[in-house]
Amino acid sequence: MSEAVIQVENLTKKFGDFYAVKNIDFEVERGEVFGFLGANGAGKTTVMKMLCGLITPTSGKAMVAGFNVFGQQNEIKKNIGYMSQRFSLYEDLTVIENITFYGGIYGLTNAEIKERAYRLIEMHGLGEVKNQLLASLPLGWKQKLAFSVALIHRPQIVFLDEPTGGVDPITRRQFWESIYEAAHSGTTLFVTTHYMDEAEYAERIAIIDHGKLVVIDTPKKLKRMVGKDIISVKTDDNDRAAEEIQNRYQTEARHDSDELTFEVSNGEKFLPIFIKEFGIKIISISLRRPTLEDVFLKLTGREIRDEEVSDVFKAM
Repeated sequence: MSEAVIQVENLTKKFGDFYAVKNIDFEVERGEVFGFLGANGAGKTTVMKMLCGLITPTSGKAMVAGFNVFGQQNEIKKNIGYMSQRFSLYEDLTVIENITFYGGIYGLTNAEIKERAYRLIEMHGLGEVKNQLLASLPLGWKQKLAFSVALIHRPQIVFLDEPTGGVDPITRRQFWESIYEAAHSGTTLFVTTHYMDEAEYAERIAIIDHGKLVVIDTPKKLKRMVGKDIISVKTDDNDRAAEEIQNRYQTEARHDSDELTFEVSNGEKFLPIFIKEFGIKIISISLRRPTLEDVFLKLTGREIRDEEVSDVFKAM
């Protein structure tokens, strides 16, 4: 049976009369990679701060790593790791010195720090730069180091707040490989991101909007909610092709510039049959499946964008 390491029930946070988060419910299982999505001001940063024990909820219930967010914040902090886009690292220390410093902050013995530092350096490929000053390294290396620091005390849960901002797609993909490796060892990863392509890597995704939880499900099931696959085709006679598509497949083909677009339930199976059987010359054809961008737009009515901390939170 799965074990929930984060349990949230009717969690609410008010600032004056403003509800930053209102009555949200969800659970996260041990070893799960859980994505948390929300646009600017949606409330995802506030949720993460409450779960990390940084701010106290107004009402509701939440257990993190077996500890209550009301009154057991210090115990929570000992059992979680945290990594933000603004890495809390020391530029004037080397990679190994940063790891050693944070190991001491977490109360590890010298022997524990030495053993875990070696393992983390090997796991994240930091060996070639371990003795270099952090200030001299590119952002991708700093990202790997920040993740290593978040893992050194072997927390049950690691919270990653927009962890890949500013790095190139290849580095982002490599970083997600490290996330999966940590999850396979039993660590739970709670990740906020505005990159929809990397949100696909999460096992489940929660979407929050205006402080309320909109939906939780797997990326695959969420995309099924949006609708069917879209075929775009250009022929040597689009008017006749549109009529043929309507008659043969009982679906409307819309004129879009010099192409026709229409929806089908399973584009992967439909496309080769259509190309083989269609009696009108096809000049070009393409298939587009629903994306998480489509899901977010449909459920919230707006596009996701990089979240900036609102004035309410700057004042905290």
